[in-house]
Amino acid sequence: MRLLYTLAWWLALPLVLARLWLRGRREPGYRQHWGERLGCYGRQAKPLIPTLWLHAVSVGETRAAEPLIDALLAAWPACRIVLTHMTPTGRATGKTLFAKHGARLVQSYLPYDTGAMPASFIRHFAPRICILMETEVWPNLIYQCNRHGVPVVLANARLSQRSLGKAQRLGKLITDAARGITLVAAQTQDDADRVRQLGVQDVVVTGSIKFDVVVPEAALATGAWLLGAIGARAVLLCASTREGEEPLILDAFARASLPANVLLLIVPRHPQRFDEVEKLVLAHGLAVQRRSALAQDDFVAADTQVLLGDSMGEMFAYYAACDCAFVGGSLLPLGGQNLIEPAALGKPVLIGPHTFNFALVTEQAIAAGGAARVADTDALMAQASVLLQNPAQLASMGQKALAFAAQHRGATPRTIAAIKTLLPV
Repeated sequence: MRLLYTLAWWLALPLVLARLWLRGRREPGYRQHWGERLGCYGRQAKPLIPTLWLHAVSVGETRAAEPLIDALLAAWPACRIVLTHMTPTGRATGKTLFAKHGARLVQSYLPYDTGAMPASFIRHFAPRICILMETEVWPNLIYQCNRHGVPVVLANARLSQRSLGKAQRLGKLITDAARGITLVAAQTQDDADRVRQLGVQDVVVTGSIKFDVVVPEAALATGAWLLGAIGARAVLLCASTREGEEPLILDAFARASLPANVLLLIVPRHPQRFDEVEKLVLAHGLAVQRRSALAQDDFVAADTQVLLGDSMGEMFAYYAACDCAFVGGSLLPLGGQNLIEPAALGKPVLIGPHTFNFALVTEQAIAAGGAARVADTDALMAQASVLLQNPAQLASMGQKALAFAAQHRGATPRTIAAIKTLLPV
């Protein structure tokens, strides 16, 4: 099966590269560093500093990895980290987050999973360990790690019932890859049970590292500035919205009986959609401003109805500036997004009906009183209206969200302890 998978990769590679080039029209980063994606590194000698390898696909995984990367560098002070990504936005996020580590952290794209390319990466960087974040299982990468004696850890692992079914349909290809994983640090017991069904032998439950993310002071400062620019208006944030959700949100916002001073702040999950979402807002006849157009001394106009969050790396700032946060990816059957960040800032969280990628944490937040599920966008606007007109209820729900986030911290040291069994300090 793995040989057929490898052959399929090689046959598809021209199409993959063509798609990469086309995506580069909207995101120029896709046209850079192609040598890394193809496992080409020149003749540079192997590093003298021992290397730990951590793979974080895109923005969400990179931000989630921050406490783990900080802890790894503290626990192994003689080592450096090579941090790999698949997307330019993930790479840009990593560059911003980890500039503080200087030469102790280098970045690269993950080579395509052809077999030869991951092997070239391993020979070049000579990692002592491979740590994959959350859901990444690459059959050839794992095979080459096993072949070169590199232990593989799946950290902060989550596996929904739906994803388990998809994996099982791939049969021996995925089960062989799963058996090649040395250790899985799962977010929940349910995740651990599902991972074991794929054949992984060593699985521990550590909790979600995302609870351990520390809100940067700079983000809080940007949030305070943004709040000042907005003025004395209530702010409903719709964060990490996905394609198809914004029209539903805008339709409901236009017909809702919200307080007159409510500002709708929309932050699309994917930056290539910023222009598209602005056009949608204008098509709904709503006055819009863009965050990127706000200078330091500017204000959001009194007649602006929608503020478009079109900046990278400022999600914490947007959460800090809002009164109530809806977390996107959940109105349509997309699985939802991480609600831990708004909870960690003490913001009441609203979430749609589709949260299968974050099922347990969502139910826990709802049970704790820090989050509420809404059936659709009309229910979203109705619930937001109630909260924004009831300061005591708004504050109470925010405090419960904050307590929920604080209660679940500690996954990072548990993950480090598990890794130390494979890689003594």
